Amino acid sequence: MSYTPQTDLWLERSRLDGMMLGAVSYGGFFFLTVQATTALVRRPRYGGKIAHHRVVLLFYISITFMLGTVGFAANARYTEMIWIDLRDAPGGPAALIDNEMNYRINVLALTCYYIMEWFMQALLLHRCFVIWNWERYVTIPMITLYIAMIAMSIIVLIEASTGAVWYNINIELAYLCIEVGLTVIYTILVANRLLVIRNQMKRIMPEYDSSTYDTVVLVVIESAVLYSVFAIIFIVSFALHSNVSNLCFLSISHLQGIAQLLIIIRVARGRTITHDWSTRVAAAATSLAFSGTVLDTSNIERITTPEQGGIQLHSPSVKAVEGNVP
Repeated sequence: MSYTPQTDLWLERSRLDGMMLGAVSYGGFFFLTVQATTALVRRPRYGGKIAHHRVVLLFYISITFMLGTVGFAANARYTEMIWIDLRDAPGGPAALIDNEMNYRINVLALTCYYIMEWFMQALLLHRCFVIWNWERYVTIPMITLYIAMIAMSIIVLIEASTGAVWYNINIELAYLCIEVGLTVIYTILVANRLLVIRNQMKRIMPEYDSSTYDTVVLVVIESAVLYSVFAIIFIVSFALHSNVSNLCFLSISHLQGIAQLLIIIRVARGRTITHDWSTRVAAAATSLAFSGTVLDTSNIERITTPEQGGIQLHSPSVKAVEGNVP
């Protein structure tokens, strides 16, 4: 008969399973990072222009990938320490999991993922502000939330560096709520703005093909759903001090990175995928270019690019810097 020492087996299983889920999500993050980088440095298959601001996007992809890789490597190393290097430590693996912030390698992983989150949320805010033409009633509240998120993450890191028990860091819950709230608010603002513009175009030109707007809205929502659901599960389990949080914690940043990369890839390739993709005679390559200053839907020119088969929307009344979405 095998002997099982007194320990919290569900805690250990959840931590190990969470690491495996983290490895799977990191694999997807790595694969999409390669795809996004490749898409940004080559011309789309339909002959359209390479995505605007590609240097900035390449920098974003590089820095988030490096941070995600260091964070994942640190988590993988500590997982080895739990069951191999330090398996005879007092309290066994369960104590090592509960007191993980006593080890600097976990503080390093947490720091990398938090900084990664700063970059990802900054990209979300930029997209939102461009689409809303930098309206103050949108930018000021969103920037305020963003600064609050950064401040809270720094406080969490300071507490974690003192060796505090993870579940006892109460400010972490507020940080998570603001982080997820930013993503949800971004999705609502962008989707609402695009749908309003679509309806205005339909009223001006009843025969106008609004599929471009529908496609972009679908992409924005699709990219936010998986991360938001996963993050909400993590928040609830963290608040309840449930071991379910261990299943989510090591994957959540990878999933948000994946959501961002999916949008970058679709824009860089000049196409987006819709449910009726297979029913179209030719693949529809679409892109939206919004004026960075004014988006006057009463004076929008519809231009069809023959070489790309896509649609670009421009406001001819203002010469402004155009920002791709995303």
